[in-house]
Formats: sequence, structure tokens, C-alpha cells
Amino acid sequence: MSITVIILAAGKGTRMKSALPKVLQPLANTPLLGHVIHTAKQLHPKRIITIYGHGGELVKQAFADEQIDWVEQAEQLGTGHAVQMTLPVLPTDGLSLILYGDVPLVSLQTLQRLLEASKDSGIGMITLNVEDPTGYGRIIRQDGKIQSIIEHKDANAEQRQIHEINTGIYCVSNAKLHQWLPKLSNHNVQGEYYLTDIIAMAVADGLEIASIEPEFRFEVEGVNDRLQLARLECEWQNYQAEQLMRQGLHIVDPHRFDLRGSLKFGCDVRIDINVIIEGDCELGDNVQIGAGCVLKNTKIASGTVVQPYSVFDSAIVGQNNQIGPFSRLRPNAVLADEVHIGNFVEVKNSRIGFASKANHFTYLGDAEVGCESNIGAGTITCNYDGANKHKTTIGDHAFIGSNSALVAPVHIGNGATVGAGSVITRDVEAQSLAVERSKQVARANYQRPQKLK
Repeated sequence: MSITVIILAAGKGTRMKSALPKVLQPLANTPLLGHVIHTAKQLHPKRIITIYGHGGELVKQAFADEQIDWVEQAEQLGTGHAVQMTLPVLPTDGLSLILYGDVPLVSLQTLQRLLEASKDSGIGMITLNVEDPTGYGRIIRQDGKIQSIIEHKDANAEQRQIHEINTGIYCVSNAKLHQWLPKLSNHNVQGEYYLTDIIAMAVADGLEIASIEPEFRFEVEGVNDRLQLARLECEWQNYQAEQLMRQGLHIVDPHRFDLRGSLKFGCDVRIDINVIIEGDCELGDNVQIGAGCVLKNTKIASGTVVQPYSVFDSAIVGQNNQIGPFSRLRPNAVLADEVHIGNFVEVKNSRIGFASKANHFTYLGDAEVGCESNIGAGTITCNYDGANKHKTTIGDHAFIGSNSALVAPVHIGNGATVGAGSVITRDVEAQSLAVERSKQVARANYQRPQKLK
């Protein structure tokens, strides 16, 4: 049976107090709506219909690369009205999952269970039992079967004692949606068209409404303000950390760990506090990541130790490297095995060969460094002439003295030595020494400039 996914994402999100539409607020560095779309795509639906409203152009632009049918809800007249807007593009066959752009964490497994439970009757929903149901629509049952949903503001005192609530997530036959949605009424306290009214319509048609509960409460938690967003972020990060630890990852403190993408890891990997993992990262056996590091789209091979407060972005690191503290690997930094990159060293678009070292205060950009070479403290490759980037090549077993500036394009040969404090503008032959300094000048009784009083 074909599946359609309908995502309600038209809310303004006034309580966010933000110029950014609510569904674009980030959770684990991904827009709320992005989480929903990612999960929906794993169901391989026939189409994804997203209802937009406030900030619609920003929302559409953020997901311009996705195959989405966009439907506008110009007036905010309730959830039933929002789904009514889809009728011109909604298929007449199959089932629709009705999701929300501000309820980001419903799992694929929960949606698959809902689809399975709903396929016979043609209608199902996710409910949840909570200690405090204040503000939520209550599930009205008779002999264990769902009869209707009553909104909190419309409920009487007895109905408000019910602890089973409506999450708003439904699975409904498209044929029934075409039948029921035009019949919705706004005769209620809010003066809105409630999507919940289709439940009573289904009962009137003699259908039994299937229901399931999610495995985790956070799957159906919505976001309306900054406090709820922060709480959901904490719940999600704790859940992810728990799953990784069950798989064998050593996280020193799961409450101070952030996964904002995906992580593959080997045996005996240890991650210290306040580490952020972004994008797709991979850590080999026995890798150690120190406190405060940020890894984004990075692959680190086995045995490498990363000292605290190092930042990696789109880097590839070999085995048994020693990196940090306070190192920075920028895009296309590729490090071979046994490399040392020390404190306040930055590597960008460069390849560093086996067992080479740059231990202090160095910038290596657009460079190729051979094996077992030593880059002294304060060395920089001057790769940018103000208009174009140029390459620096350093051979095997080279020694670059401290505070050297290598003005690209330039080649330093195998076994060559560059004297400290040199500005190298010409190629250096293999096994040779190059020193480029101006003559030292001494002036007796020199008077330094004084500040004007």
C-alpha cells in the first residue's frame, strides 16, 4: 500500500521570539523540520506534502533540495484546516501519516508500528499516558475502544481526569480524508477546525481506531519555546549517548556529550567531556578524544590521541597520531600515520607525511609535507597572494627552523634545512641549508617612541 506523509509546518512560533520560523530552529544542529523529513524519507513514501505558512519562503529555501510538495496555509484556522489544504494534491488511495514539523523525534520504528496497526481499519493514532495531562486533548474510550478526542478547553471536569492524551500523530486512509475533511466544523471554544474531529467521524462510520504508544516520550514532544527546545535537546543527547555506550563507546560523562550527526567507532574508544560530534564521523580502535574537542565530518584511524580543545573539520587522520591541544584541522587536511600536530597548529588543504611533526604555533595551508620532516615553531606557508592560492612542497627528512615563512609556490627538497627566521622565496635544493635574513643592525642609545601625554 502506498504511503503519503503530511507534515504540518505552518505555525508562527511566536513564543520562540525569533525571526527564524519555528520549524527551522535547530535541534542537534538540524532544523526541527529536517528531523521529520529525514525520518519520513526512510519510509519511502509516494510523496511528502509539507504545509507551510509563516516564513514559508525561508522554510522552502532550507529544503530546496528535497522532493517535497509544498502547500500553503495562508490563514491559521487549526490543524483540520491545515490538512484540508492538502486535498487538491492528496492521493485518493493509500494511507497518510500526519506528522508535525515541531515534533521532530518520532522514530522510524514507531511510525512503522503505527502503519502496521492502521492498515486494516484505515485509521490509527499515537496516544500517550502522562501524569499531568493539562493542556492536552483527552482520549475518550468506551469498553476500551477510542470514541473521540476532547480538547482540554472543551473538556468537562470528569474528562480532565483522563491521563491518556492525543499526540496529534495519525495514520489515515486517504479516501477517508477526502470524505471527512470537508465536513469539519469550527463550532468549538477556539473557533478552529480540529483534525481530532475525524476520530468521531470514524466511529460514526463503524471503524475501530487503532492506537499505539511510542517507546520513548520524547518522540512525541513538541517544541513551542526555547525552554522546551533546550529540554528536548538534553533528552535527545542523553538518549544518543546511552545508545552509543550500550554499543561499547566509553563516554566519560554522557550529560556532557553532543552528537549532531552520526558516529561510527571501533573498540575501546574514549571520549572525554564536552566533545561535540557533527556530521558523519568515524573513530578507529583505541582512539582518545580529549575534553572540549569538536569533530565534524572527520575520520580518525586507530591509536590516535587527540588532546583537549582541538577542532577538526572534514579531515582524515591516520594511525597513532598525536594531536593537540588546541590544534585545528580544516577541510582536506590529510595526516598519515605517526604524525604529531601540536598546540596552536593549523592545517588546511594539506597532506602531512609519515612521522612528520609540527608541534607549535604553525600554519600549513595548501602544502605537501613528506615523511619524517620537522616543522619548527612559528612556521607558516604563505599560500595566498591576495588573489590566488599557491602550493608549498616540503620533502622527506626536511628541517624547517622556527619562525620561517615559506612563500609559495616553493619547493623544499629532501633532507634540506631552513634556518630559523628565514623568509624563503626560492626553491631549496635537497640536502642543502637555506638562510634568508636581513643583516642585523645595532643602534646605540636608541630612544623608543613615547606616548603623547
